[in-house]
Amino acid sequence: MKIINLPQDIFRGNEILTDHIIIHDYTAKEGTFKGKSILHTNAISMVISGEKTMLFAEKTVRVIDDTFHFLSAGNCLASVSLPGGRDFRSILIFFDNKVISDFYIKHNSLIENKKGKSTCKSEPYISFLKDPFIYNFISSLDLLLQSGQAISKEMKLLKFEELMLHLLEKHPHAILSFPLAKKNDFDDMEIRKALETNIANNISIEDLAFLCNTSLSTFKRRFTKIYGTSPNKWILQKRMKLARDLLLYKNEKPAEVYRKVGYENHSSFSQSFKKMYGLSPKDFQAEKMNVYQ
Repeated sequence: MKIINLPQDIFRGNEILTDHIIIHDYTAKEGTFKGKSILHTNAISMVISGEKTMLFAEKTVRVIDDTFHFLSAGNCLASVSLPGGRDFRSILIFFDNKVISDFYIKHNSLIENKKGKSTCKSEPYISFLKDPFIYNFISSLDLLLQSGQAISKEMKLLKFEELMLHLLEKHPHAILSFPLAKKNDFDDMEIRKALETNIANNISIEDLAFLCNTSLSTFKRRFTKIYGTSPNKWILQKRMKLARDLLLYKNEKPAEVYRKVGYENHSSFSQSFKKMYGLSPKDFQAEKMNVYQ
């Protein structure tokens, strides 16, 4: 699977990459895309149309057109599905740690007043619902981008500060939880969280290693140290237990369950389930339901 480096790979020239803030009009055409992305700087994604799913070690982010997202630098898996001829369009604002650090210093008194005595837990991925101000803000960015003229560094900084000041007024504790930097080394607890978060997602061991910012060999070694078994065996057991619970306690149909436990098709799910429990999901559900009745 190809790895996309952002924002580098969406620009032909490198001159713009020296800017501390980059504003980009991104469009993905009809179809389906799934790939690995390394976000080398922080980003704000303001969706105009369509939706996509982004998998991070800490959480799954569903990006839709009534929300916008702050994303800290790091690795992620992105999946875009665009049926029916509808394009995915988003205005992206890339910004480095210096930009947000300078903002915190410049507006320190306001920030301290908003923060009060409470502490803000670090949240590297934050979602906000759009409000009338944000819709107008996006329209203003769209006008700047559609003008065909390069946006000056001063204007980009002004727009960034305008957004941040609005969020300080409306959602102070949420926006102040956005970290100045995201560490690269995952500790054991963070690896466990990444696994539990993504157990029902259709991703491979290689993908999990990528999300945890480690090589495959290092990930397997640390996994075995934490859990005392191989990743494949542990994930299979967890997914099959989840499938069993959905069949028995939620009374869901096997055809509905396989997607919820990380499988692309019903056939491979049935094979794994039968290997674990000795019966197909359908027969297992029927037998157990008869026992409980």
